[in-house]
Amino acid sequence: MILLDSNILIYCYQERYGSLRDYIFNADNIPGISAITILEVLGYFNISKAEMLYYNTALTLSNLFSIDSKVIELATQLKQQKKMSIGDSIIAATALINNRTLFTRNTKDFKLIKGLKVVNPII
Repeated sequence: MILLDSNILIYCYQERYGSLRDYIFNADNIPGISAITILEVLGYFNISKAEMLYYNTALTLSNLFSIDSKVIELATQLKQQKKMSIGDSIIAATALINNRTLFTRNTKDFKLIKGLKVVNPII
């Protein structure tokens, strides 16, 4: 079971990553997405209507994980241990709490987080 970093969802929109989209969104796999990803992806300045439609569709095909007090507590601990953005700390905490492998292109942002399984599906 996987959790998508925001950048992977963005790559899935791009035509040249169609195989990635097919790999992630299929009948045998329902990816997880942190609620912070909605803000990071849909909150992009000047997002097009086509992108908005795609991302909203992708969200309906995913398990959405809310940001509860457990996620905030762990994300806070992660930020105290390693310099990282708020979004990355919430995504990492969500993956850890829900026992998900994190799919991200930016593996370096998440290295050294104990217990976090990280995969770059774009190699």
